[in-house]
Amino acid sequence: MYISNRAALVRNLGVAICNGAITLIILLIAPLGLTAVIINTLLVTLVSFINAAAGDSIVRFLQPTQIKTMIAEIINNQSTIINSSQKNHH
Repeated sequence: MYISNRAALVRNLGVAICNGAITLIILLIAPLGLTAVIINTLLVTLVSFINAAAGDSIVRFLQPTQIKTMIAEIINNQSTIINSSQKNHH
């Protein structure tokens, strides 16, 4: 799968910001007991997985083929609207 520099940058920034926020929250509540630390560790694991999946969705959205497909759909919809309006005027 081809990933442009821009797509990789956007994905990496998303992952870094989200993981940084999670880490900050954990550090702010660090004086809690062992159970809280274990729960927080599990939550970081879960949220990191979800965040990586979201990053992959962003990368798929930024793929050139996805953008070409979206543009083709927009052009097709506009053509349909133009054709239907021309039929209504005749």
